[in-house]
Amino acid sequence: MKRLIRCVLAMWMMLLSSTSVAQQLGDSLRVSLLTCSPGTEVYQLYGHTALRVEDATTDLDIVFNYGVFDFNTPHFAWRFVLGECDYEVMYYPFGLFIEEYARRGSEVVGQPLNLTTREALRLVHNLIVNAEPENKTYRYNFLQNNCTTRTRDMVEQSLDGRIVYAEAPYRMTYRQMLHQYTDGYEWSEQGNDILLGSACDTLLDDRAMQFLPEQLMAYFDEAMIYDTLDNRRPLVLGRETLLAAKSVQSYGEHYMLTPVVVGWSLLVLAIVIALVEFITKRQWWGVDIVLMSLQGVAGLFLCFMFLFSQHPTVNSNWQVWLFNPLPLFFVPWVVKCARNRCQCPYHYGNLLWLGLFVLFFKWLPQDFSTLTLPLALVLLTRPISYYIRYRR
Repeated sequence: MKRLIRCVLAMWMMLLSSTSVAQQLGDSLRVSLLTCSPGTEVYQLYGHTALRVEDATTDLDIVFNYGVFDFNTPHFAWRFVLGECDYEVMYYPFGLFIEEYARRGSEVVGQPLNLTTREALRLVHNLIVNAEPENKTYRYNFLQNNCTTRTRDMVEQSLDGRIVYAEAPYRMTYRQMLHQYTDGYEWSEQGNDILLGSACDTLLDDRAMQFLPEQLMAYFDEAMIYDTLDNRRPLVLGRETLLAAKSVQSYGEHYMLTPVVVGWSLLVLAIVIALVEFITKRQWWGVDIVLMSLQGVAGLFLCFMFLFSQHPTVNSNWQVWLFNPLPLFFVPWVVKCARNRCQCPYHYGNLLWLGLFVLFFKWLPQDFSTLTLPLALVLLTRPISYYIRYRR
């Protein structure tokens, strides 16, 4: 099937070189923006965008999909952590595309583009060239260079004029927009919030807000094409539902232990431990080993992402104040002082450091995970417990 499509596209390329034949092909050509609603799996939460090309003359009906990647790529997992994932544009029959989203239970909406014959032919030509082996790969960036923004850019580059988008009635940040799609997926949402830094919390302009499929669909609804003479026409001819969503879907992560429950339960446990230490006049330095090790390992990961990852906004993450590798270096010293029942200056410094974070984190230029405050307070119970012991 793919070889047949290649042959048809090769024929297209040859026919496009003839003006008269291209005009005839263009009369039966239709290009539509496809928007797929979110699925129920974590990697499906934000939906998808593609372009459909139909031609009644040659019975061509294919989809150009900029969201293709290969799990079998060498070192895929490592490249994913580094933010060096390469995606591809691939074309295949519309029937296979719609079948995939039917299994997923998603809705697929088409927006036929209001293009002139020359614009439609140019867009198809550009898509074909872009899908050639030497051109099909691009460096994926979830917020700024993804299947949705690539599709928008291909449409914009093929017009005899420019697109003017209507201004949104509101401004949102990347984090706020992502939260709209992670509602009910608390652990996934917390993972995003822990990794994404303060650059994710600045208000976006209209173009930046188009990185999500359903957002781009809404912008296309109101967009106008202005030609060189400033004549205008709507960008799309309307909407058509090509696939209805399943009426019954199970959304969300159905876990009893939500992040909020886990975070505050850990704080209660830490307070109980501190009270027992106060009553028994003993310090459980094993708790310090566990907490400092976990804090340090989490800090190693965040610092690695901060310094080396190309994922967007991770290099502006204020949570490295709370989670950093330094506790790993002080574990032996803390344990030695605790066993010898002598004061450890680390606890004084830690009390000041964590206290400042808890005191000022509301004013830091970042919207933190709901886990951040209870975990910070859990860590703060340790230097407070030691400080009370030293005072006694």
